[in-house]
Amino acid sequence: MKRWERRKRRKKKIMGTPERPRLVVYRSLKYIYGQIVDDTRQKTLLGASNLSKEIRDKVKEAKTRVEASRIVGRYIAQKAREKNIKKIVFDRNGYKYHGRVKALAEGAREGGLEF
Repeated sequence: MKRWERRKRRKKKIMGTPERPRLVVYRSLKYIYGQIVDDTRQKTLLGASNLSKEIRDKVKEAKTRVEASRIVGRYIAQKAREKNIKKIVFDRNGYKYHGRVKALAEGAREGGLEF
């Protein structure tokens, strides 16, 4: 319940635009997902998770889920750069900025995204 309350509060303030889309994180017990969304057109520009075919082997080599999340973050940044997206707004979707969510954000920063 706490996550939904935090999510509701943050949703009022965070919005993705064509110039600065929103990176949304969803975290399940086993996987982590990231999507870059343009809220004005209501379009998902790209998405990735540790189930993505291109990085599946790298993720399997990772020893922890935190390492896997960092790999997913780097991959999202790489795909975003290919689509000329450099600046984003980070939406942690009500999750605490800790552990896997933090690792995904740091991986995206390492990959060249600014937020």
